[in-house]
This record gives sequence, C-alpha cells and structure tokens, in this order.
Amino acid sequence: MFRRFNLLLLLAILWVPPARALTVEIDAPDALKLLLVQHLEAARAARLGERFDAWEIARLQRQSERTAEELLATEGYFSPRIASAAEWVDGDWRMTYEVVPGARTTVRTLTVQFEGDARAGDAALRARVERSVTLQPGMPFRQADWQAAKLAVLRPLLGDRYPAARLAASAARIDPATQSADLRLVIDSGPAFFYGAPVVTGAARYPVSIVHHLNPARQGLPYRQQDLLDYQAALETSGYYAQATVRVDPDPARAAAVPVEVEVVERPAKAFSIGAGVSTDTGARVQAGWQHRNLAGRGLRLKLDARLETARQTGAAALAWPRNANGYENSLGAQLRHEDIEGQETRAWLLAARRSRIDGPIEATLSLQFQNETVEVGSTAGTRNQALTANYAWTQRTLGRAFYPRRGHVLTLQGGGAVESLLSDTTFARLYARHTQYFPVGENGRLILRGEWGSVLAKTRDGIPTDFLFRAGGDNSVRGYAYQSLGRSLAGGVASVRHLATGSVEYNHFFGGDWGAAVFVDAGDAADAPGALSPVFGVGVGARYRSPVGPVNLDLAYGEASDEFRLHFSLGVSF
Repeated sequence: MFRRFNLLLLLAILWVPPARALTVEIDAPDALKLLLVQHLEAARAARLGERFDAWEIARLQRQSERTAEELLATEGYFSPRIASAAEWVDGDWRMTYEVVPGARTTVRTLTVQFEGDARAGDAALRARVERSVTLQPGMPFRQADWQAAKLAVLRPLLGDRYPAARLAASAARIDPATQSADLRLVIDSGPAFFYGAPVVTGAARYPVSIVHHLNPARQGLPYRQQDLLDYQAALETSGYYAQATVRVDPDPARAAAVPVEVEVVERPAKAFSIGAGVSTDTGARVQAGWQHRNLAGRGLRLKLDARLETARQTGAAALAWPRNANGYENSLGAQLRHEDIEGQETRAWLLAARRSRIDGPIEATLSLQFQNETVEVGSTAGTRNQALTANYAWTQRTLGRAFYPRRGHVLTLQGGGAVESLLSDTTFARLYARHTQYFPVGENGRLILRGEWGSVLAKTRDGIPTDFLFRAGGDNSVRGYAYQSLGRSLAGGVASVRHLATGSVEYNHFFGGDWGAAVFVDAGDAADAPGALSPVFGVGVGARYRSPVGPVNLDLAYGEASDEFRLHFSLGVSF
C-alpha cells in the first residue's frame, strides 16, 4: 500500500499539471471544525486563493495533517483519527479531511506544592492560591486552560507579600489509556517582603516630605501590590505631580526592608485655567482659576476660582496644606455666591476650615463653617439666615478611576448642625445619605441604582441657611422636572424645605465603542414634613458618550406630574 502511494505520488510529480486553485473541505465536530478551518495551512492557503502544483499539494496535505493532530491535542484529544485526500476535480485541486477526535482527556488529579516562606506561612493565602487554579479535576484538559492556570496561580502571591514568587516546576502527564491528565504545580514563593524607606527621584520643586506623607506603604508593613497602586494614585491626584511611578525591586536579598522606588514628574508651581460648559440645570458656564502650589516654599496651595453660570455665580479662595505625617489635609476657604433658581434668589458668603483624610476607598472630612445669607422667594419679603455649623462627611468609593464604572458603589453619609447660642439664628441638625450602586450587565451594559435621603431636625426652617435645606429635580435628582423645582411652592418661586427622598433605576448599554444609550425611571420629592413627601415620577431615554475629557449625558425625560417632556444635558471642557 505504501509503495503504491509513493508510485502514484511520483507519477503525479513527474506529470506536473499547471498550478491550479485549491478548495478544502473539513468533516469534524462543529466545535473543532472552526479551529481547524482557522489554523490549518491548507485551509488558510485556500482562503488566500493561492495556486499549487502537485508537489506543493502533497507537501501541504502532510503538513496540515500534522498541524491537525497538534491542534486537537491542545483541546484534549490525544488519540484522533485523521484521514485526508487530495484530488484533481474539474481542473482544480480539492483537499478533504475527515476528523474523528476520539475520547477527550479530562483532569484526573491536581497537585499544588509550595516552596519558600509561603510553605509554612498563611494557610488562608495558600488556600486562595489553590482555588485560583481554574483547571480542576473532572474538567476537560485544554492547553489554553493549562497555560492560564499556570499564570493565575501566581497572582495571589505576587499581590500579597511575595513579589518574587515564581513557578518552579509544572507537569501535565497524559495517560492515553484512560484519557486522563495528572497535573502538578510547584510554586516557589520566595521570602515574604516588608517595606523599607521610600527612595524618591524627580522631587526638586516641592518638599520631598509631600511624597513621604502620601505613602500608605509604611516601613515594616508587609508588601501589598495594592499599596503601590494606591500610592501612585495619591501622588497623581495630589495636585503636585503630573505623573508618578511607584515600584519595588523584588530582590530576595532585600526582602526584610525592600525600598519603595518612587519617581515623580512635578507640575509647574503656578497654573492658570479657563473652562466653558453648559448644563440644563444652571445654564451656560464660563470659569477661570489661578493656583499657586508652593507658597512660602512649603507646598501650600492657594487657589482662586471664579465661576459664572446663567443661574449661579460664585467666587472662591482656598488655602490648603499638603498632607501631614498623620494623613490629614487641612484647608481654609472663603466663598461668595449669588443664585436665582426657580424663583429663590440667594446671596451668601461663608468662611470654612476643613480637615480631611483619605484611607484607601474612604474619605472623611470634618469642617467648621460660618455662613451668612439673604434669601428672597418670589414676591415674599427677604430673610436673613446665619449659622456656625460643625459638619462631618464620610464617603466610600469602590469605582476605581473609570469615567463610566460598571461595578462598585459610592456611599456618602453626612451629619452636621448648629446651636442657636453660638453665632446661629436657630438650632438644627442635618442628616443626609446618598448611595449609588453599579452592576455589570453582560459585556456592554450596566445597571445603576441610586437612593438619596435627607432630613433637617429643627423646630422651624426659619434661620437655617439654604445650603442645609433641600429641593429636588434636575439632572442628578428627578429628571423630567426643572432643577430644584420640587419643594415648597410659594407665589413666584419654590423654597427649600427640611426633608428629601429620591431614587433612580437606570440601564446603560454601549454599542462596542464610546457611544451608548440609556433608559431610566426617577422618583422623589422634597417637603417640610416626612408625611408630606409625595414622590413624583420621571421616565425617559438618553444617549451616553465616553469622551476623552469625561462623560457626556443627554436625556429626554417625561415628568408624570408636570405632564411635560424635558431635556437634560451636561458638557464641560477645561483648557
């Protein structure tokens, strides 16, 4: 048989017809046929329209058979039967492959062995490493899954205490008789690493203490990869540095006190910015700001800002100290504000002192604020309010740094108040909470749930500045209603009240790029008594665009109580 095949092949080679086109037919199970069509040399040559003589066809046929065996092995089929034929049909070559994959090999055993400090270290970490192996007994053995398992098994160690971890050995023993695979991994964790002192380069303009005080990786603490990511993010958001790189050299000889290598690119000490935008809440906007980041050579930041909107105008000045060794940032600020929204006209000024601290995803701020304002609502007589308030705000963010997050939440809790005998017109306490949760839906969608609640505890609203009261409606409240149009209706305007409750359900879907669509339902109300809250509803659709400078939202909402459609839009650009 073999001699006959060679004789036929020799005759075909001696009588070489002109080069002709090639068609390839593959008879295999659907899941494997796609793999073979994509990767077999013969199939690829046919797609390219190449032309072959008899010698080239014979070589391509044998090469594709070997490739088919290798491809099937990567999918766990180690004993396939492959029959191929090449023939001359109607002036062109036709090559056929019949593939019977046979029984698929499955994982019989998985053994994970540890070397290095992790061998006698944290049992919970070792268990997490073992769970990270995605290829478990009983599963089909695929080469791609095996390679992925060898990478995944190191991630828990590399991210927690063992940056020098490596895969010391791996073996996959295939038993063709039982179509089973025995897997073995040997992981050398190396020594546990602990932080040493930071080594800073690039710090020339600002005090190097700024870099040290932003460091969450304190000396002597165990290494965590997340600490370095948090450190880098803190440097880049501090306002002093345009770019930062934080790393450690995983040299086992320095594991007891590994230096944290920090490289920064500093921002200019002085900066001027202008911006423009538009919002259906407060109208067209222009703004300008000036900042000095290094007053007295100590890293003090002085910021002056002016913002002119159709419905609101503000001017502000703030002096901020860099973060201290205990992780606190202190600031002093002053603001002038005028606004006329839904017939409520407010002229106010305030002075404030704040102390804030950021610890991972949590930001907490304690402030003391003195505020004086004059308020007129429609045709009612103007009133003057003043208060010296102590306030506390706590925010947890688990969204990362994405413009359009698909997972995580933002939770804000606030509490504050004033006492009449301390520079205030009345005694009151204010409580406020807002929670926004993001859920991924499929590959390109997300579900957003939002709830908001606020309450001011006082005998009367008189004397309470409007910043501590509530109104609802607008882009980030109840869409389908004008900005801050839900409150206490008076002749010629809507006044702020003591209680608030709003909620929203929204679904976004992106079409494989930066453009997406949204559908939503909002509900809420603001009133002077909890029992008077009567939620109104807004439903609508919208467009979403993930621009390079931030998200752009365009919504068309219908307010069921107002029986009106309202467009909600926001866009802003800084220069």
